[in-house]
Amino acid sequence: MSPDKVYEVEPVTRLEGHGGLRLVMSEDGKKVKDVQFNITSTRFFEKLCEGRFAEHVPRITNRICGICPVPHHLAATKSVEKAWDVEIPSAAYKLRQLFINAKQYSSHLLHFYALAAPDFLYGPFAPAAKRNVVSIIRDMPEVGAMALKMMDFGQNICTAIGGKAVGPIAGIVGGMRNPLSSDLRDGFIAQIPEQLEYVKKTVEIAKKVVTDYWDVIANLAVTETYYCGVAKKVNGELVHEIYDGDLIFVTPEGEKKVYDPQNYLEVIGEHVPSHSYATHTYYKPAGYPAGIYRTNSLAMINACDRMATPIAEDARKEMVKACLGDDGKVIHNTFAYHWARIVETVEAFELCVQYLKDPEILSTDIKTLDVQPKAGRGVGMVDAPRGNLIYDMTTDAEGICRKLNILVATNHNIAGIEKSVKHAAQQIFEQDVLSKIKLPDPWLK
Repeated sequence: MSPDKVYEVEPVTRLEGHGGLRLVMSEDGKKVKDVQFNITSTRFFEKLCEGRFAEHVPRITNRICGICPVPHHLAATKSVEKAWDVEIPSAAYKLRQLFINAKQYSSHLLHFYALAAPDFLYGPFAPAAKRNVVSIIRDMPEVGAMALKMMDFGQNICTAIGGKAVGPIAGIVGGMRNPLSSDLRDGFIAQIPEQLEYVKKTVEIAKKVVTDYWDVIANLAVTETYYCGVAKKVNGELVHEIYDGDLIFVTPEGEKKVYDPQNYLEVIGEHVPSHSYATHTYYKPAGYPAGIYRTNSLAMINACDRMATPIAEDARKEMVKACLGDDGKVIHNTFAYHWARIVETVEAFELCVQYLKDPEILSTDIKTLDVQPKAGRGVGMVDAPRGNLIYDMTTDAEGICRKLNILVATNHNIAGIEKSVKHAAQQIFEQDVLSKIKLPDPWLK
């Protein structure tokens, strides 16, 4: 038997976590035999929370990710509220919406400018030492300054609401700890015109990237999977929603199936691979591996019928038209994730403006005082910047967390990552696709 040729990339860089990629080839390098995306650490947060007061869990698990602390904080809080049948005031709901959309805005911009843009602007075959955000700030100082100001806007809103942008302390069972002050709100409103111009500029940059790399988007790693997203049914339509929606699964053919998040165990299974600490989630009705799915921005666009805001909806329609024409139902273009992320960025900004200008955002009626611990089970779900986030908590009569199951975006995406990377590797090594697709001249050298 001929020995395999193995390529390993560990750690994978420009990733907010720890992971390694393993590509197994035939000895002659012409046949892709296996692709593994390995999660190389585990931190036992679920077991760490057992035996603790349920109200403490949102303050513990928001340390899971420095990029997504706000979604973790709110999903954990929502799970306790579901377990104890707690409703929050309208003003608290709006404050949470502003909170999570400000994080969405900041995080998506971080991903686009710091993690993705270096490959697009310098070209994927530029030296690795050049393909980083520091080079972009040096070579495009105006764009770099703009990106930093945009991320700062979102992070400062998160700090104003959350007490801290990383490791927030704002969410409490029954609402929010503190109201937003009028001085801070007015300061953010004053920045809206500048931020709007920055958003328009970012959309222009993204459109140029899409146009320049269209041959890549249309032909490389177009991988059919299921998709998992969040959306809210409004007047018979599924509207894009990251804080308060139903669990949506989209089949590879484009059929949308709607589930109550409380019943997620009926439709999401977990497969334990031998090569990774992270489980591979899959769509139970299809089984594993047929039911492998992806989450995150492209899944969210596939899961909804329309965006929640007008400018973002126009951007979504443009994206769907370009990728699918008039007849398609589901976008499988892996590289279109970048475009979908910009569509979501536009919506996050529009929603931040909407909530900042809502008079109720300054209300002090943000806490439900009638909160009583009890034995129960609750599921809290939001869509984090990297995808679906589910908290399933069981408490006892004293309000102690007795069991916690957390499904993070990595669980939802890892099997889909392996499938799409394997598909791309087969195209590159077995079909010589790189000689058939057109790469643009780099913007920067």
